[in-house]
Parts: sequence; structure tokens; C-alpha cells
Amino acid sequence: MGVVIKELSSFSLLIQSLCYKLLKLFLTAYILENFSICIMSCFVHFLSTILITQKKTECTGMLIQSIFRQRLQGARVLLRYVGRIASIPNFYKRDPYQTSQIDEWLDYAPIFDIGSEFEGACSSVDKYLLQHTFLVGNSLSIADIAIWAGLAGTGMRWESLRKSKKYQNLVRWFNSVSAEYDAALSEVLQTYVGKKGSGKSVTLKLKEPRASNNQLTVVENGVNLDETPGSRSTSEVDLPEAEVGKVKLRFAPEPSGYLHIGHSKAALLNQYFAERYKGQVIVRFDDTNPDKESSEFVENLLKDIETLGIKYSIVTHTSDYFPQLIEMAERLIREGKAYVDDTPREQMQHERMEGIESRCRNNSVEENLKLWNEMIVGSVRGLMCCLRGKLDMQDPNKSLRDPVYYRCNLTPHHRIGSKYKVYPTYDFCCPFVDAVEGITHALRSSEYHDRNDQYYRIQTDMGFKKVHIYEFSRLNMVYTLLSKRKLLWFVQNGKVEGWDDPRFPTVQGIVRRGLKIEALIQFILEQGASKNLNLMEWDKLWAINKKIIDPVCPRHTAIIEEKRVLLILSDGPKDPFVRTLPKHKKYEGAGEKAVSYSNRIWIDYVDAESISVNEEVTLKDWGNAIVKEIKKDQDGKVSELVGVLHLEGNVKKTKLKLTWLSDTNELVRLNLVEFDYLIMKKKLEEDEDFVDVVNPCTKKETLALGESDMRNLKRGDIIQLERKGYYRCDVPFIRPSKHIVLFAIPDGKQQTVMK
Repeated sequence: MGVVIKELSSFSLLIQSLCYKLLKLFLTAYILENFSICIMSCFVHFLSTILITQKKTECTGMLIQSIFRQRLQGARVLLRYVGRIASIPNFYKRDPYQTSQIDEWLDYAPIFDIGSEFEGACSSVDKYLLQHTFLVGNSLSIADIAIWAGLAGTGMRWESLRKSKKYQNLVRWFNSVSAEYDAALSEVLQTYVGKKGSGKSVTLKLKEPRASNNQLTVVENGVNLDETPGSRSTSEVDLPEAEVGKVKLRFAPEPSGYLHIGHSKAALLNQYFAERYKGQVIVRFDDTNPDKESSEFVENLLKDIETLGIKYSIVTHTSDYFPQLIEMAERLIREGKAYVDDTPREQMQHERMEGIESRCRNNSVEENLKLWNEMIVGSVRGLMCCLRGKLDMQDPNKSLRDPVYYRCNLTPHHRIGSKYKVYPTYDFCCPFVDAVEGITHALRSSEYHDRNDQYYRIQTDMGFKKVHIYEFSRLNMVYTLLSKRKLLWFVQNGKVEGWDDPRFPTVQGIVRRGLKIEALIQFILEQGASKNLNLMEWDKLWAINKKIIDPVCPRHTAIIEEKRVLLILSDGPKDPFVRTLPKHKKYEGAGEKAVSYSNRIWIDYVDAESISVNEEVTLKDWGNAIVKEIKKDQDGKVSELVGVLHLEGNVKKTKLKLTWLSDTNELVRLNLVEFDYLIMKKKLEEDEDFVDVVNPCTKKETLALGESDMRNLKRGDIIQLERKGYYRCDVPFIRPSKHIVLFAIPDGKQQTVMK
């Protein structure tokens, strides 16, 4: 431990010679390299929190001048530069072997920002630290600081592992590095990774320098914590190199299913940035897989986009560019940047994983063009082949290991029929069409992070200017599947009625269940363009929805039909009469309804069995009554009540406030439908089969009676049934023998999986 403290003390001497401009360079470089802002900010703040204000030393001045003059770029480049000029012994400059080890760790650090690789990286470093106190040699190096920042920057994910006993060596090392500067590093975690591990999204922004000094601005949950009331908000996330009036974005769904809540986030973020920069959004259908796509999906996707209120300038299709894509593929073959491969698919996958070059990789251009023409005509020989890009089979990023550009497919295309026998992959056509359509910024979810290098490399090979990629986190919901392949399984196996089933996370499904689009938009925009991976609860979305519908939706009364109990009011009106009451006491716009009053009224069984003899109860919208007699059947269950009106009674003093309906032939028949999650597990593991956790009970129907005014409900109307909850009308009144079907709308309270 003494060694750690000594080295950290020496490290602080270097820190004292750094100024804010250098910190800003670090952060800017990291952003440009598309690594996690949060991870780099941890390292930057680690430096800045122990920075001692002093006059620039000669060393500092030379350092900054050198960086500006030589235009050094890249976070790891700057880290090595600082390490080289540092006066700390062995901080970076060591013997050739150990210096190379440090370089290796600096290159390794960004892996902690790749979600799928995180635990594997933790396990690897943990095993290494079993026999090591520091990452390199016997003293602290810049490698230790880089890996520490990589772990700390992942926030709650690392904190949960840190509290467990899974990686004890890694935790021991992390704690020892943290120990000396506990206060500073705790501030880092609370400021940039979430207040006390709360998991709140935090975004770091560089603010324009004030007259007196430079400073960092922290934005938490969309609020600028440094901003004074009335000042201009600077909490918005910026697109890189975006110019007002010149931003062009695209929303590019594949027409292989309906739009779901995850797609909605992408669509709304595109619209948000287009409006902010006074730019435009293109809707482009990525229709390159005729096996999965159809005109039905195209039509419904457009319907869903309209439902979300997305304002697009034009609709295009990737298939519009098939001729140009084929020309580009042939050009790359002639330039030696692509080749035709007939390696069997499983063998090809194995070779890519192991970095083994295909035996076809070095075929001549003539041979490649010959096989390419066989693919184009869909011959037997051509069907055995695919077109691959010649990138780098040794690259650690496996997406760069000669990806497939084209495959044969004889299935007719839903737009252009059987004209083509070859179809481009998403990896090939996306960078091409983005460039051709003049897209300035491509918004992609962070699940594609590993493919960003591939995207840029392919654009470079094609001779295009790079399109900026902006990443955002994929929206994941508990107990929810968003894979269109898995959702299709439910449709094909009759587990749901269709893509608009209210149990589905599709836009049409959740709207049919009773969600207002305003609630969905608010929910998604509250998440913002954060890159943090979150598993969101549905409760929050439904709670937002309740706040929107509750102030305006009409109130109605319904009584559960099964075991309903008749309350006979001995002094009640023998001749029924009608009163007109507001459907919502605080909102006139909800309208009015006619309510019938008589001496025979129905109440719910659960209410009847909770009443005692001579108890005074309140009949809602009427007044008090006293129950004088409780009749029960041979099984001891309440079958009938007898009482008298006590309208002068104090409604505030009664325990029970009962909903009721007059026993008339004007009542309508209702079917109240509740839904549950399709799967019984909050989150599926990567190797887990969703079929094993399918919920066998996802729909519950309850028959009820409703007041006569409900026959005026229209499909899509949202109401509240007093003391029962909110409902959306799915099937309105047709005739007395048919039920009005009402779907229960969750209200944001915790929902458990039905048994």
C-alpha cells in the first residue's frame, strides 16, 4: 500500500503542471474517437479535482504549445504524450517490454465501453491481477489510471460487480488505486456516473469559457445544474459538426414487422434533432431481405410514423438504389476491394472468428467478376457464392473481418418482383445510401457500436465522405421482447391476435391498450439521447399516461356480473327517475350522462360481503343508506341486502363509498379485459430461450354490467370505471346481445405476472 501512496503522490506532481486546456483536449479527443464520454470524463475529472491552481510552468507552456502546433489527436495519443513528458519515474517510459505492455493496456481500456464485452474484460483482468499488484511492473503507471477510468465510467454496472465477490482481485486493485484520493474519486463517480450510484443519467458538456475562468458543466436528467434561472439552457446534446439548416437525418426501418417502442425512440430522436437544427428527416425503408418483408409492413410502418407525428420530407427505399449498389459492388471487385467467396456459411463464420483468410480471398479480378455474374443471374453456381469485402481478417474488431456485401436470394421482392437475384446486406447498403442521399448524421443505437469502424471503412473504400454517426442507447423494457423475429413467433403460433395485439410492444399494440401518444413521446424524450444502457419499467410510462388521461376522461359505473348483489331500498323510489350528471366533476368537456335511480340497485359482491348489519354506507352520487338486513345463501354467501335511505347522513363519516347501478333493462353488457406480460422474466440472458419463459396466462376477461350511457362509446374512447380503473373501448356497443369490450389500462402501479 505504501508503494501505491508513494506513486500517487508522485503522480500528483504531474497533475499540478496541467491546465484546463489540456483537460479539454483530452475530452474532445475522446469524443471524436467515439468512445464513452463518461469514461474519459472520469479520468479528466480525476486530474482536475486534484489540480492545484498555480502559474503555468515552463513545462506546461511547452506541452500545450507542442500539442497545438503539432495538432495531436486521439485520447490514447494524448495519454502517451503526457506519459512520455512526465517527470514521474516509470510512469510511462520504461524498458521496451514494459512500455509495450502499457501500450497494450491503453489500447485495451476502451473494451469496457462495449456492453457485450464488459464482463469478459473484467474476468480477464481479474485473472491477470491474481499475481500482480499493478498492471505493469511493480509501480503505478498511466495504464492503471486508464483501466480504472474504464471501469468507473460504466457506473452501476461496475458498482454492482464491485459489491459482489465475483472479481475479487480486480476489486482489490481498483480499491487500492482509489484509496489515496477517495474524496476526489468519489466526486467523480457521483458527478459523472450517477449520484451515489442512483443510476441517473448524467451527461457531460463543455461550456463556453466565462470571462473569469473555464469550467465544466454537468447536465443531469436534462437539467443544467450550473445554470441560473432565466439563463439560456445548454443542457441539450449536440450533434458533431452540425450546422443549422444543413442537417439531414434518416429513419430507416426494415419492413419486416410493425413499429415498436424501441423504433419509436429512434424516430423521435431523429425528429428532435431535425427540429433543433432546422434540418430534415428522410424515411427510408431498408428493404433488402425479401424473405421477411411485405407491403403490409410498409403500409403499417407509415401509419405508425404518422401516429408518432414524425414530419418527414420524403419516403425512399433502399431498393431504389439497387442498380447503383450493383455498380458499386462491381467497382470494388475491379479495385481488389471485394471478392466472391463460395465457402460454406458455417465454415466462413468459423474462419472469421479465428481470423483465417478464405481460400478465395486472393482470387483474380477476372475470376471474381465471372462468379459475380453467376450470382447476378442466380445460377446454381452463383447460389453457392456470396460477395465479401476485402478489409482486414486480423483486426480485433471482428466486424472488419471481410464482411458479406451481397447474397443470392430467389424470393420475389414485394416492390420489384423477381428482377434481382442478389441482394445487398445492411452492412453494405447502409453506408452507401446514407452517403448518396446526403445524410449528414446517422443516428444508430449503441448495439451497433462495434460496427461503426466497419461503416466508416466501407464508406472510405467507396470513395465517400464520412457520415457522422451519433449513438444512443437502445430502449429496453422489462418483461418485453423487442426482436421482430421473436414477436413474429407469437403471431405465427397464435399466442396473440396480431401485430396490434395490446400485449405487444408495437406502437399499434400499446395505443390499442390505451396509451396516449403524448405519453410515449414524453417518456422517450425524457430518456434523451443518452448512451447509458437502461432496462426501463413500464410503470413509469403508464404513470405518465395516467397524468394525461385522468383530468379529462369521462367517469362511468360498472358492476361485476358474477355474484352481484341486489340492495333493496324499502323507502326508495318505486317509480324510477333519471338525473343528468357530469361525466367528470372537474372537466365539463367530458359531457353529461343520464343516471337512473330506483329502489332496486346492484352492487359488487366484494362490497356486499364487507357490509355489517345497521352499517351506514354512501351510495355515490346519491347519498347515504343504512343496511338493515343481510341475506345469505346456503353456502353462507351474501345474496341480498335490505336497507333504507338516509340522505341527510354525513358522507364524510362513512367507511364504504359504493358504486351501484339501478336494476333496469337499459344496462349494457361489458367484457373487461386485463392483460399481462408475454414473458415471465424481467430480462432474458443472451443464451436463454424465450420460449422457456413464455407466460401461459396473459389475458383475463371479466363480464360486467354498465350504465346505459356507455352504449354511446366509440372505439378508442378512454374512460374511467369508478373504483375499477381506466379502460379503452376496443369494441363499442353493437346490439344488446353483444358485449362492449373494454381493455384495462395500467395506471403505473406495480403489476405482477398473473398466475
